[in-house]
Order: sequence, then C-alpha cells, then structure tokens
Amino acid sequence: MLYFLVTLCAGSAIVQGMDQTAVNGAQTFYFEEFNITGVWQQGLLNGAPYLCSVLIGCWTNAPLNKLFGRRGTIFVSCIVSFITGIWMAAANSWYNLLIARFALGLAVGAKSSTTPVYAAECAPKNIRGALTMMWQMWTAFGIMLGFVVSVAFQNTTIIGGPTSPWRWMLGSTSIPPVCLQVFFCPESPRWLMEKGKFDRAWKAAKRLRNHDIQAARDIYYSWKLLEIEASEQSGKSLWRESFMVKRNRRAAQSSFFVMFMQQFCGINVIAYYSTQIFMDAGFERPEALLVSLGTRVVNFLFAIPAIYTIDTLGRRNLLLTTFPMMAVCPFWCGFSFLAPDRANGDPTQTKLGSIAAAIFVFMAAYSPGMGPVPFTYSAEAFPLYILFLSLTWPALVAAFSPTGAFAWYGAWNLFGWVFAYFLLPETKNLTLEELDTVFSVGNRQHAKYYTDSVPWYWTKYVKRGDVEPREAMYRFLEEEVKG
Repeated sequence: MLYFLVTLCAGSAIVQGMDQTAVNGAQTFYFEEFNITGVWQQGLLNGAPYLCSVLIGCWTNAPLNKLFGRRGTIFVSCIVSFITGIWMAAANSWYNLLIARFALGLAVGAKSSTTPVYAAECAPKNIRGALTMMWQMWTAFGIMLGFVVSVAFQNTTIIGGPTSPWRWMLGSTSIPPVCLQVFFCPESPRWLMEKGKFDRAWKAAKRLRNHDIQAARDIYYSWKLLEIEASEQSGKSLWRESFMVKRNRRAAQSSFFVMFMQQFCGINVIAYYSTQIFMDAGFERPEALLVSLGTRVVNFLFAIPAIYTIDTLGRRNLLLTTFPMMAVCPFWCGFSFLAPDRANGDPTQTKLGSIAAAIFVFMAAYSPGMGPVPFTYSAEAFPLYILFLSLTWPALVAAFSPTGAFAWYGAWNLFGWVFAYFLLPETKNLTLEELDTVFSVGNRQHAKYYTDSVPWYWTKYVKRGDVEPREAMYRFLEEEVKG
C-alpha cells in the first residue's frame, strides 16, 4: 500500500505540473482566436489560476482539510482540475476561458500543499525526505508533459478550425489518474487521530506498514507528538507566536524569502511565456514549441540530482551556488535580443542560439536549487507558503522590451544571492531542537559572522591558502556535552 501511496503522490504532482504549463503553447492560439492584444488582458488570462489561489484557494485549504481530510482534499482538487480542463477546452469567449482558468486556481493551491503533507504523515521517517523531493521531481515531469501535449496537438484542427489546437492542449489536462486512485489509499493516521478516530487510524497504519509492530510504534509516536503540540498551543495565539517570538520570526523570514524568490527568480516567465519569448526572438511557432519542450526536459533531468544534493551540499549552499548562474542567464538572454539581425530582418542563428542557450542554462541552474529548496526549507523551518501572480510579463516586455524585462529578473537573483549569503541559515541534517538554536541567532549576528568570513573564503578558495578552520556560529548541546 505504501508503494501505491508513492504512485498517488507522483500522479498528483504530474497533474499539478500539467495544469501549470499546458497554457504555454496554448496561449499563442487562443490570443489569436479571441483577438486578445492587451498586455494586461493577456497576463490576467494566463495568471488567473494564481490570482484565484491568492484570493480564495489558500484560504480554503485549511477548511477543506478539516472537513474532508487529506485524502478527500486531494480528491476534490483533482475533480476541480478535471472539470476546469474540459471547461477551458469548451470555452467560447475569452471571459469564459478566464472564469475557467480562475476556477482552476481552487485546485492548484489545495493539491500542492496537501499532497506533500499527506505523504509525510503516512510515510516512514527514513523515506519522508525523499518523498518531499519526489513531489518537486514529478511536478517537473508533469510540467514537461504539458509541453509535450503542446507539441503533440499543435496541428490538431479537427474541431474549431486553424486556431483550435489550444482546446486540445488545455483539454488534455482533464486526465488526472489520481482521481481514480486516491480512495484506494488509506486516510492519514495522524489526521484521523486528530479527529479522535483511533480505530480507523490503527487500521490505516497497519495498511501502510509491513508489520503490526511497526504500525504500533509509529502511531504511538504520532499520538505523543500530537499531545505535545496541543499542550504547547494551549492558550497561545498562533499569529502572535509566529512573529513575536524571535526564533519563529527568523524562521518565517527565511521561509518567506525562499518562497518569494522562487516566484521572483523568473521561472514563471519561462513556464508561461517561453513559447512566446522564442517566437519574439524569431523562431517559427513549431520551432518555438519544440525549444520550449527542451527547456522542460532540462528542468526534469536536473531535478533528479537534487534528491541527493539537497542533503549533501545543503540548502543554503545550493542557493549560493545556483543564484549567480540564475542572475547571469536573464542578463545574457535579455542582451541577446539586441544582437544584430540579417539584412533582410531575419534573426541570425547566433542570436537564436544565444537566447535558447541562456534559458536552457537557467533551467539547469534552477532545477537543483530554487526548484526543490523552498519546499524542503519551509517544511523544516516554518510552515509559511506564499503564491505570487505571474501576470506581469506582457506588461514588462511592452514597457521595457525583452532586454529590460529579463534584466529585472536578473537583478532579483542578484538580490537573492546577497540575502542568502548574509541572512539565510542552513538547515541541513538538523534536529528540531538544533533548529531552535539556529533560528535563535539574530540577523545582525548572522550577517556579521559571514561578513567577517569573506577574507577567510578569499584566502582558502581563491588564493588556495592554508587557513585555520573557522569557528562555528552555532554550538549545539550535544557538542557542549562532548566538549
């Protein structure tokens, strides 16, 4: 049954990815069919699911989980994805399509936040981290499938005429296999115990473990943790504890930063507009769709190593390594648009290759860094999630040209590197007690430590000198006892 649970989580992630990116290739067709030329109108139509997630979706997630449980919430979100996919394919006007895409946002937030929690509550601790990473990897696979259907259906005009391929692209997202699988899996034992349904929790735990002794051990441990959480929360205000306690405030700041930068690093521009970007550069539509598919193949392939590097290199080091590449690539891509064209106005192969290469390298840097780190970091540090709108790209291009628009995101990645170096703590391989120590260190002390470390890094890694090890910033209780 545990293997079935893994399959369920992978299927849910794949559906999530397809919901996000099938629009990339579809938009070039429905903009033409509905004569949508306004940049804000285009951005609103593409970003409608995230607008709904911000205004409604994220606020309904908790009530849905409370009412239907983890399993039921996943089922409801998949049903919404199924219905809205058919609705989008059948839309007869741009505002009808807008309403359908807005409704899709009800599923986007619930599925992405509930499925990893469901997996973490049901899985044994030795594979819990891997399952968290699997969500990101299979979402990347689903995103790639969204581009596959765009390429596959680009010439499908059986119904609706020459601009109708977008209906097949968006309609293909209505095949979520998880809808048929979810109720074969047991409900989360932890959620059942929260509701006082101990008999059902015990039966669910036995289905998820190889032996009754393993089930008894894990269900007892989960119950004791629930007791501790209830006693700690008794008489306390969640909002006050989140932002008035120094440790929680630092954790919230760090979690907010990584989730914010995931939205502002530029990945959503590629997810939603790469086909249009390549067409603006001079690619023909079929070529642009194929090159866009290539970006997501790179995204999926480079997400696989993150399963191992997230716990070996660490979250902070992954960001410090990938942010510089993610900062260079938007500048590289933006300035490539300024390369001279041929005498007849057609772009040169050098210009097209440079633009494509910049985006491919960006995806290779994003996948092991800003792709998986925010989800893992936030789950460890503080449960704070944000969604941001991806509807400003058409307006940015209209106002500042592709060069200026890409430079905007390049500058954000430079900011991300500076913040990560001076203010972002590492959480790799730390217990909950050790994380309390890490997040109790203030911003000023953290920034001072890494400012003072600059000469040490320069001597050791640039000049290749022999230097004494730096004194650790944190001193944990176990180390003090040994000392």
